[in-house]
Amino acid sequence: MTTISTNLQAVNARIAAAAQAAGRNPESVRLLAVSKAFPPQAVREAAEAGQRAFGENYVREGMVKIAALADATLEWHFIGPLQSNKTRPVAEHFDWVHSIERLKIAERLSEARGPDRPPLQVCVQVNVSGEASKSGVAPDAAGALARAVARLPNLRLRGLMAIPEPAGDMAQARRRFAALRELRDALNADGLQLDMLSMGMSDDLEAAILEGATIVRVGTAIFGERTRNPAT
Repeated sequence: MTTISTNLQAVNARIAAAAQAAGRNPESVRLLAVSKAFPPQAVREAAEAGQRAFGENYVREGMVKIAALADATLEWHFIGPLQSNKTRPVAEHFDWVHSIERLKIAERLSEARGPDRPPLQVCVQVNVSGEASKSGVAPDAAGALARAVARLPNLRLRGLMAIPEPAGDMAQARRRFAALRELRDALNADGLQLDMLSMGMSDDLEAAILEGATIVRVGTAIFGERTRNPAT
């Protein structure tokens, strides 16, 4: 029976191979272990195997795990859609938010973070595929949102995030990830300083890394198939 530790080794090997194929230093790609729907013990097992950064999609579930793992030095990323009435606990307990798609959410996070804490690291989520069912700001509106977020206190805008629709092949996947990279580069040329591209998951991390991903969000390949609907 494979273990979380074994799976982590395999994922890290995939990341290293993809980075080398892209002519990049493997250390330029961070692995974010997506632990949604898995119990705190699974997170602890991954942490004991050396994984430090974990991603959660649901506020209540994430808060349970943050409390249960308070004795460990972990980095918590919120990566799901965020409602206005749940911004405070996220601002108070998470280190990163990848899913900024509205200025109101960023403003509320900024207000709740407080100047006594390190800045909350954030990414603007972009709907690069144009799917009606997907969260994220339209690419042509991403620049205005990013510039507004970058001006807020208590936040540090780090980059862009995307969850493209599944691609039929590597070439198609690369085109979608390339669109996010090109948007990031255009925003930087326009005066922003974005160093992060949060893109790529279990099935397509190689394509994402070839197109410049700096954070890949991997759940199934580490923890296995999800068998329940997590609490929100």
